[in-house]
Amino acid sequence: MVWSPGLPGWGLHRTNSMKVVHLTDSPFFGGPERQILGLSVHLSSAVQTSVLCFRDGASCVPFLQQLAKAEIPARMLEHGNPHFIRVIADVTRELRERRADVLICHGYKADLLGWVAARLLGVRVVSVSRGWTSHTPKVRFNEGLDRWILRHMDRVVCVSDGQADKVRRAGVRPDRLRVIHNAIDTSRFDPDAAGARASLQSLFPGSPALIVIAVGRLSPEKGFELFVDAARMLALRDSATGFLIVGDGPDRTKLEELVREAKLVDRFVFAGFRSDVDALLPGADVLVQSSYTEGLPNVILEACAAGIPVVATDVGGTREVVRDGVNGYLVPSGDAGILAARLAELLTSPAQRQAMGIHGREVVRQEFSFARQSADYVTLLTDLVGRRDSKAARPLSAMNHRAASEGA
Repeated sequence: MVWSPGLPGWGLHRTNSMKVVHLTDSPFFGGPERQILGLSVHLSSAVQTSVLCFRDGASCVPFLQQLAKAEIPARMLEHGNPHFIRVIADVTRELRERRADVLICHGYKADLLGWVAARLLGVRVVSVSRGWTSHTPKVRFNEGLDRWILRHMDRVVCVSDGQADKVRRAGVRPDRLRVIHNAIDTSRFDPDAAGARASLQSLFPGSPALIVIAVGRLSPEKGFELFVDAARMLALRDSATGFLIVGDGPDRTKLEELVREAKLVDRFVFAGFRSDVDALLPGADVLVQSSYTEGLPNVILEACAAGIPVVATDVGGTREVVRDGVNGYLVPSGDAGILAARLAELLTSPAQRQAMGIHGREVVRQEFSFARQSADYVTLLTDLVGRRDSKAARPLSAMNHRAASEGA
């Protein structure tokens, strides 16, 4: 039988030899979801892919809709928090019905519950490690648990060398680690798009001559207060630049208060969550990323694809995309002064901005394509599926039986 996408069922889709299921806790259609979607599309000729999302209100519906448009089978699980035993049962049933060869888990919730479900069936299980934030006690606890569970995965895919170093220090065996970078579809962005500039300017009370943009969730690890502080420093000597943050999150109220204190209300705009970032980015002059921690930031890949330079903190895998002085600048984490200085340098040099934008687009086109990413995944998956007889792939019931026998 063949299967296809649909909400809530699966429908018809083409049949392929290898069957891979992604498990994710999708809060909206953001960076990780774009990675899953792009990979699934590019693997379609070699792998039969389907996607499972945890039930958490209707938060994953936008992602499911995008998967349906791409004809990738996807569905929301029947149960959600706090019914974790039922969730594991849901995942186990789906893996059995899909006759999955490999489960790929995204995020600490998927890692833990997916690992249990996969082990119950003897299905290979892979985690994609994008980074840890540690921004609340609850998150720190869950990420500590995640570090433990990663040691028991068949493979851990890290989105950058920087994240791989952290995962290695967490105790994951080096032979189980693979670095497969995030990817970007450059065709989503038109650096010469007409109207992008006007769309950005329309978000401001006035029409700034230059625009610095930041994109991301407004949460502590993103360090947006550094961006606000850098904007305050720039505003003291520059009256032509506007500052914009696209995104939402728990820190918005605090950041808005910082903007008021800096007397930047007319020049610093909070645009909230937007679905048209692809169309807006080419209209900006510089992208800022002020994070304290990262895996490999999708927004930097997007800025490069849009042809604009980047000023970013040198954390995680950021330096694997941003080549200092070539397609942007790297600055120390936590230093708003240096961030402001590098922004000022770019804002006063149109030729430098243009040259860096061209270099950035070429970097992502050559090194961060979905064709390259999917080829790396095919190698990984082929290796896993061809090694079914190892201890890691045995069902939990068999492992527990052997442990009991050895202990008798």
